[in-house]
Amino acid sequence: MTGPRRSPEDFLELVHRARQGRLKVYLGFAAGVGKTYRMLQEAKALAERGVDIVIAAIDAHGRPDTAALLPGLEAVPLRRMEYRGVVIEELDLDAVLRRTPSIAIVDEVAHTNVPGSRNLKRYRDILELLDARINVLCAFNIQHLESLNDVVERATGIRVRETVPDTFLERADQIVNVDLPVEDLVDRLKAGKIYAHEKIPWALEGFFKSHNLLSLRELTLREIAETLDRAGRSHGHGLAASAQGLAPCRIMVCISSMPVRAAALLRRGSRMAGRLNTHWFVAYVETPEEAPDRISSEAQRHLLDNFQRAQDLGAEVVRLKGVDPVATALDFARAHGVSDIVIGRSRQPWWRRVLGRSPMHRLVEGAEGFDVHIVALDVDQEGRR
Repeated sequence: MTGPRRSPEDFLELVHRARQGRLKVYLGFAAGVGKTYRMLQEAKALAERGVDIVIAAIDAHGRPDTAALLPGLEAVPLRRMEYRGVVIEELDLDAVLRRTPSIAIVDEVAHTNVPGSRNLKRYRDILELLDARINVLCAFNIQHLESLNDVVERATGIRVRETVPDTFLERADQIVNVDLPVEDLVDRLKAGKIYAHEKIPWALEGFFKSHNLLSLRELTLREIAETLDRAGRSHGHGLAASAQGLAPCRIMVCISSMPVRAAALLRRGSRMAGRLNTHWFVAYVETPEEAPDRISSEAQRHLLDNFQRAQDLGAEVVRLKGVDPVATALDFARAHGVSDIVIGRSRQPWWRRVLGRSPMHRLVEGAEGFDVHIVALDVDQEGRR
């Protein structure tokens, strides 16, 4: 495995200075690169130094080398819950909070908890631990990062269903890139060290195709580099902009109540804001025709879901009211220092586009002084999701 190794002392130094829980993320590009193994190695080293560390949730996936690191580490018993006649074991958040360890180990961050759990997603359990001043070591793969969902699908042809918001990774105090040459990873798979032998042909035809692994590895390296770059620039960004007399750029993503387009637009806006290391807005204009008592309950539910998704991705959600959505959005943009506007390509009839009556064309014509980014969206694909 490659990638910078950090000693347990590095994380301990952060822990001692913390007023809230510290987060260390082990990030990989595919199952089997050794994220859980590296995380448990550090846990053993910390435990040997007398640090109060417990396992809150771990999955060795039947891998002997990983399982061999578990003895000697205290584990908080999992919570057993019944769902549709099946008993499922989940991280017991309340038990970990009562135990109040210095450090908790949590695997499979993108995991969706069983219905009836306090939090829908495991990453939210981790956030509660951090708020309770419990430090966390955790691990997940790059394909689970929300803003990369469309990028991963284009690169691999596979849609990832469970995601982690970008704001979670940005919360991390340390990120460890657990890397492995693609050829070595495929050899480990074929040797039965990642999945059971009956699953190997399925894996080789899916994520473990060589070009998929190469794409995911490149994405991981790029994401870590950009995250570190954003963290470095965030300390001096305001001073640099002031010294150069520049106004900070801000991004505004315009969404409607149509659910088939919003998710992809939000992911695109998140990526742009991350690269520019800037604040971004998600704007929805409620016209009289789209008042809450005039749109369907399903449309309202999708709208609220998209607002939550936008907040998870780090956006400031603004709900505007106006008769003309284009004029209302542009007025807000001018008043709040927006430099870039992101919209979806219009799907209205050709004759309406020719007459210039589509919101997209009207916004482009009226957006003097702004950079407008028109995102091509595969509506059929989004609709199927």
